[in-house]
Amino acid sequence: MIQEKLSTCIEACNDCATACDYCAAACLREDDVAKMAECIRTDIDCAQMCRLASAMMARDSKFVSQVCHLCAKICDECAAVCEQHDDQHCQDCARACRRCAEECRKMAA
Repeated sequence: MIQEKLSTCIEACNDCATACDYCAAACLREDDVAKMAECIRTDIDCAQMCRLASAMMARDSKFVSQVCHLCAKICDECAAVCEQHDDQHCQDCARACRRCAEECRKMAA
């Protein structure tokens, strides 16, 4: 059971990191990049946090619960920021963030 829980959360974190990278890159191609600045910053933070959480789960760190708790908070923030934009890449990123936050909360519990 714990291995399945780990693999599901690791997958969600990796998917979220990829979605955040894609979103940040797409935001940089928008006509008004300045209005996307907060989205880009949050995407980068979220992608990095998700990669850290994934790596720590993979090596069975004793800090997994704390890291996943923080990851869920950052994913929630990233989703909230992305949901403010109608662009498809932002909406896709928000969905990936919400899924990751949910899986990280399960892992942190």
